[in-house]
Amino acid sequence: MQIKFINRKTGKTEIETPPGEGFLKLLYNNPFGKILFLPLIKRKFLSEWYGRKMNKKSSTKKIESFVSDLNIDISEAKKSIDEFTSFNDFFYRKLKPEARPIENGFISPGDGKLLAFENIEDVHNFFVKGRKFTLNEFLNDKILAEKYKNASLLILRLAPNDYHRYHFPYEGIPSSSTKIKGDYLSVSPYALASNFTTVFCENKREYCILKTEDKGDILLAPVGATMVGSILETYTANASVKKGDEMGYFAFGGSTIVVLIDKDKIQIDNDILENTKNKIETFVKMGEKIGL
Repeated sequence: MQIKFINRKTGKTEIETPPGEGFLKLLYNNPFGKILFLPLIKRKFLSEWYGRKMNKKSSTKKIESFVSDLNIDISEAKKSIDEFTSFNDFFYRKLKPEARPIENGFISPGDGKLLAFENIEDVHNFFVKGRKFTLNEFLNDKILAEKYKNASLLILRLAPNDYHRYHFPYEGIPSSSTKIKGDYLSVSPYALASNFTTVFCENKREYCILKTEDKGDILLAPVGATMVGSILETYTANASVKKGDEMGYFAFGGSTIVVLIDKDKIQIDNDILENTKNKIETFVKMGEKIGL
């Protein structure tokens, strides 16, 4: 299995090679790995332990090789490599404002590989294995699930080399965050290919609802994953936000943001929908227009 995606800027198909790729294959594609290691890896204590390790001053030694190995453009960051106080400080680094211009329209809340489904029912056709994905399971709220049953769904997957702060895709007033306890399974395509519903409905997650004047109520749900020690909010609930304002950030690890929108009020860009139908993700950056 190769992790392919479309680089929207160049239009070319590229291959992602995630850190620890061999171990991910062992965990999610090998029966031995699933039985022996997966129950341990998804536990909270392991991710929290690693998160604490990445907060230590000594962890700065990992930054330079990480930047080099994953070809990260560190010139976009506000700090230089020698200014970071820990690996996590680098991992959830802030960027210079000019590095992510805010475009017109509905924008991506973060950097990452995007899948977009005009109808939620299409998710099951994409991830055909395992039990069916339901909003009721994901949101843990029957009334909210009913409200969004006809929504469009977007899944933005952040790889370890991506910018790990996420932002509001439109202006409005955000609610306080509802937190749902859960496990810490990987959000890598190796895991999602056969465990999509398990990952999204059993992982630690939270959501807020962004009330807008003209685009309905947009639901934004950060989802934790293996080695994500924390999901940290930086916004103020019930106070107006502008498009592109920061919502929060993830500590070390891969992670995901799920977005639910009213398909009658926001139309996802056709190239992203078509790539998803062809079972391939589209790489986008925070602030980039992804819909109208």
